[in-house]
Amino acid sequence: MLSTILIIILILALLGALPLGAGYNRNWGYAPGGVVGLILVIVIVMALMGRI
Repeated sequence: MLSTILIIILILALLGALPLGAGYNRNWGYAPGGVVGLILVIVIVMALMGRI
């Protein structure tokens, strides 16, 4: 249950970190989305291994 909620929150954070429209985050590039995506992959792997 906790891992499902955590994955959903991280997916929403990944979508929010993508540089799509606002001018202030366009200069950041894909770094915030990459970091959140990496955390999402780690959480998914840990959930599949049963660590969470």
